[in-house]
Amino acid sequence: MLLLRPALRAQGLSLGLARVDDPRARPAGPGEWASAAGRCAARRALAEAGHPAAEIPRSGRRPLFPGGFAGSISHSGGLAVALAARVPALGCDLELRGLPLESAHIVLGPDERGPVDDAPDRAAAEYRLLCAFSAKEAAYKAFGALLGEQAPATLLALATRPVPGGFRARPRSLPDHVIDVRVRPAGPGVFSWAVAPVV
Repeated sequence: MLLLRPALRAQGLSLGLARVDDPRARPAGPGEWASAAGRCAARRALAEAGHPAAEIPRSGRRPLFPGGFAGSISHSGGLAVALAARVPALGCDLELRGLPLESAHIVLGPDERGPVDDAPDRAAAEYRLLCAFSAKEAAYKAFGALLGEQAPATLLALATRPVPGGFRARPRSLPDHVIDVRVRPAGPGVFSWAVAPVV
């Protein structure tokens, strides 16, 4: 993940990382280690962005970033990652575990299946599905922050198409809203991020 820091910084994004067993990740209750690590990663991302590290309050499950900052948290395989920046909205997703091909129908619409169906073998198809899933998760978070109640409610409500370096995503119901999603290898999986353009 640290190897991605230069690419993220080039987009004005600050990266924070925390493991679920990090002593600075203080869970609010039993079973909340991943959430605590996520908030710890968010504090680190904000500190890197120049904001004093403070507690990250929540509204339900959603973290509330300080005014002037957008942020996103993801965790997988015991690692939490967060991005923070002075942008309208952003989303990130870390996937360190594969996704079975049998789940494609809950991730991809029929118009998005081509790259997965045309893969040379099952492993390549599963990797392509994982990339599309992660890209949609990042876009889903960014659109959720950007569009509020108009945001897509499911991954199938988002349409994606491959572009160099990732995907271009849009809500099927609001085709004029477009976000580019970057997807990069991360260990055995992928890391994706989406930044809403400044309008």
